[in-house]
Amino acid sequence: MPVAITYGRAEIGIDAPLVTVEADTSSGGLPQIVIVGLPETAVKESKDRVKAAIVNSGFSVPSRRVTVNLAPADLPKNGGRYDLAIALAILAASKQLPPDSLVGHEFLGELALDGEIRSVKGVLPAAIQGARSTRTLVVPSANSAEASLSRGENILTAQNMVQVTDYLKGNSRLPQPSPGEWKPAAPGKLKLSDIRGQYAAKRALIIAAAGAHNLVFIGPPGSGKTMLASRLADLLPPMSLQESLEVASIRSVSKYAFDIRDWGRRPFRTPHHTASAVALVGGSSPPKPGEISLAHQGVLFLDELPEYTRHVLEVLREPLESGRIIISRATQQVCFPAKFQLVAAMNPCPCGYHGDDSDRCTCTNDRVEKYRGRVSGPLMDRIDLHVDVPALPGGTLSDPKYKGNESEHSEAISNVERAREIMFFRGSSLNAHLGGKEMEEHCRLSATDSKFLDRAMETLGLSARGYYKVLKVARTIADIDGKQEIETGHLTEALSYRGLDRSTTI
Repeated sequence: MPVAITYGRAEIGIDAPLVTVEADTSSGGLPQIVIVGLPETAVKESKDRVKAAIVNSGFSVPSRRVTVNLAPADLPKNGGRYDLAIALAILAASKQLPPDSLVGHEFLGELALDGEIRSVKGVLPAAIQGARSTRTLVVPSANSAEASLSRGENILTAQNMVQVTDYLKGNSRLPQPSPGEWKPAAPGKLKLSDIRGQYAAKRALIIAAAGAHNLVFIGPPGSGKTMLASRLADLLPPMSLQESLEVASIRSVSKYAFDIRDWGRRPFRTPHHTASAVALVGGSSPPKPGEISLAHQGVLFLDELPEYTRHVLEVLREPLESGRIIISRATQQVCFPAKFQLVAAMNPCPCGYHGDDSDRCTCTNDRVEKYRGRVSGPLMDRIDLHVDVPALPGGTLSDPKYKGNESEHSEAISNVERAREIMFFRGSSLNAHLGGKEMEEHCRLSATDSKFLDRAMETLGLSARGYYKVLKVARTIADIDGKQEIETGHLTEALSYRGLDRSTTI
């Protein structure tokens, strides 16, 4: 047969659909390689890389027209990931490899001109889906550590095309990736005990970690907002295997290099306030994940929240609710997971000292309202906890009695883990993600507390979403305290974290 068939894997978000690579040498015409099947520029250019790699690996390019088809034809193909599959299909079609040698194989890898197989992005999603098939997946040796995370036994690695052709001829064997290390990431070095004072803010941070709630810190410069936010990721429990694979897959298809040392570590992303909407949610062509997807199962920290462009902040509204982002382009639509915890920090006014006992603030009420108005009400409504972080009293940093207890951080982690165990025993989701029916079942209030919350809703001007946010936070506080029912104290504390809903100035 003049037609040879093998397989590769495309890169569509964190999905890796199967691509059939067909090579035909039966057509007449001038000697050339023609690639069809919706190839992008990098794929079209692969014919020149493939020609040189074939020759420099000791083979010859067929002296006739070669047609390479990448199917399905309506699936966009991009990058150099198909080079190895195309080269092997051409060699099999021209009978320089045994005709049946490609059966039961998939290939990924970009070819250098000397036949070396270079690393490509998106190997982990391809390895995960390839491990579920009956075919053997061959990947670049440079992607060995990444491919090993899939735990697939049908994955092989190769450094150059000669190794692959010798393997296909039955003359040698290819190594498997070294087994991945499935131990949790090492504990972080940032501790709650590093922060002096700010006990109320620390309490709010523990609540946020336990129930996966979003929060915003409001306070003057130097009060510890950034230090508090940076501790949240280390308060969260280790990720499950599935969560770790999701996070690693997103990193694998992003513009950032995959690092095996980050395996199992919750992301902590801190984009600058000049970041664009595309940088946050993802985009370009083909679509790549943005900061909110890179923060999946971790923390997205937005410092100086009002300094972000209003349009940029508004694109966060839907992902905060749905836990995913859909990026639509003319040729394709890609969905990236984006289940992150939003932590923001802001000053109470443009100069930062509004409400400070030092009377340094010269901002008028109009300037304060205009500054706070840069963050829309709908976005602030989606943030569960509004936490005041006042300036530290004099002597706090030098007085030994304010030094944090070394056990404070470990106790906080224990409280978070115990509360989450209660949540998962009760249902299948954390409190921040409870649906309507689950809330009716798990967030019941006594008649007195129900009336109390109704009055608070009118007084504070809470929206319906704000009402349910208070209930969810109260449920988390009750879980931390080990209580089966939400009590008045839990409800009062939850209401105290809705400071930006009040009409009065901070």
